[in-house]
Amino acid sequence: MYGLYDKDGVLRFVNSDREACLDYAKLFELNSTHFCLINLKESIDIGIDINLDLNQATNNN
Repeated sequence: MYGLYDKDGVLRFVNSDREACLDYAKLFELNSTHFCLINLKESIDIGIDINLDLNQATNNN
């Protein structure tokens, strides 16, 4: 899985195909100085337990 980030660090596009990310950059006329392509599989530690529960906070009132 690849993530295409703009020069401000905002994730612009995600795809399992590297070439699709590069095509996206080309479509929006982003040259290599305006984006960063990162292999997300290599940058994420699979051993970390990620909890996406949005109701984690407790109400102290």
